[in-house]
Amino acid sequence: MVVIGSGIAGLVAALTAAPRARVAVLTKAALDEGCSRHAQGGIAAAVGPGDSPELHYADTIAAGRGLCDERAVRVLVEEGPRRVRELVEWGVGFDTQDGLLMVGREAAHTRPRILHARGDATGLAIESALIARLRALGVGVYERHHATRLLTDADGRCRGVDAVDVDTNSTRRFAAGAVVLASGGAGRLWRNTTNPEPATGDGIALAWEAGAEVASMEFVQFHPTALALDGAPRFLISEAVRGEGAHVVNARGERFLFAADQRGELAPRDVVAQSVWQEMRRSGAAHVHLDCSPLRDRAAVRFPTIHRTCLQFGIDITRDLVPIAPAAHYLIGGVRTDLRGATSVAGLYACGEVASSGVHGANRLASNSLLESVVFGHRAAAAALRDNAELPPPSTRDVEDTHDRNDAALDVAALTDRLRSLMWERAGVERDAAGLQAAASAVDDVIHQCDTSPGRLDAVALRAAAVTASLVVAAATARTETRGAHLRSDFPQSGDEWLGTWVMQKDRGSHLDRHLAHAH
Repeated sequence: MVVIGSGIAGLVAALTAAPRARVAVLTKAALDEGCSRHAQGGIAAAVGPGDSPELHYADTIAAGRGLCDERAVRVLVEEGPRRVRELVEWGVGFDTQDGLLMVGREAAHTRPRILHARGDATGLAIESALIARLRALGVGVYERHHATRLLTDADGRCRGVDAVDVDTNSTRRFAAGAVVLASGGAGRLWRNTTNPEPATGDGIALAWEAGAEVASMEFVQFHPTALALDGAPRFLISEAVRGEGAHVVNARGERFLFAADQRGELAPRDVVAQSVWQEMRRSGAAHVHLDCSPLRDRAAVRFPTIHRTCLQFGIDITRDLVPIAPAAHYLIGGVRTDLRGATSVAGLYACGEVASSGVHGANRLASNSLLESVVFGHRAAAAALRDNAELPPPSTRDVEDTHDRNDAALDVAALTDRLRSLMWERAGVERDAAGLQAAASAVDDVIHQCDTSPGRLDAVALRAAAVTASLVVAAATARTETRGAHLRSDFPQSGDEWLGTWVMQKDRGSHLDRHLAHAH
């Protein structure tokens, strides 16, 4: 089995399969370089007193704005506690108090159910423990191997992957009985993002080119509270900071979020992000502020990473207002999967942010993403082993080197900047038909220019990013309503006619799949 990606979803998939199969993990950067390590807020699971999977289910459904697949949500919340216990068995040290797991509350959760590790370093703590276990088991890891093509046989079954060794620029073929795609998100398609550099959405493009269905690509979650300071990265200020009591205020010191939702700072993420964006538009300001004074006595201890990082840029969260603005954070859509993690291409499975499992609907509930990675990473690997156990071993013939960094005078860096600015300005927090049409034309031009240099890895990588961007734009154009994380200024209302999942497939067109089970 080949696992593409080394975030928490990919690591869980590899660890689930390793006792029963030969596994290779491919990652285009270093093993620990991805979005997972930056996850601050924690992992949601119904493990605390007064909580239950049923309550977690209800909160998830409510946040999803009518588009959650209730079957997938049931799987998430009911298997979640078991997977959390497994993480503990695998060496993850969640924060405890008096011998019990500590749980916090975040926006749109009606109960405290967020587990943390090392305060606000949950993703890093989980990832580090999983990597240690992976190495102890001797799983084959191929760092700096950039997957460029999924291999399919005459029957359309996925049988492996071609990847370029970034250090030698040579192509290597990994034949496999099954491929688990866990390549993460796509925040780097936008100019302002909380995501690290590898998050370019290329895994979605790989699956798309292989004929897999993709779904819900219009739903991109923009985190409402990213550090907005000239010269600083768009560092994430965790949702948990508001959960602990921090206030969002405008330039006049007013807590304006209550105008949109009676829960104020604890409103769902789409409401907060869009309210912040509209306040910035009204005032002409480049940001609003996060006021952490209500938790001054515990901010540095409870959020050590945030406190330390902000200090590097001259901001002390225990006494200073923190400038914040929305930034691209999480891609809700992705490669469409069933409840087992299987895609529409036989032999290909997907989990984590690259997948569209149906659990998030139109708006992801805070801290459900790490839980989804763990639950569906396990399911995808189990399904891959079960479905492909009787298949004969695939061919392992070599391929010739095909990549040359210097075969054309294409300015990939300039095209990348253009793509990211275009997506931010035309397909960002707020969209309209004219902007999306302009975006579609420009993205197609980027793809065309990359096609002139098929031998350059950087051009191949940018083309994949642009293909994924084109899918976001196409889905956002098609959904002529505002729902959850998808804000159309020219279609501000939501309509029952859009209660469904927008599905796209190469050479087969697109459609609204209304086969959703709703709980309300």
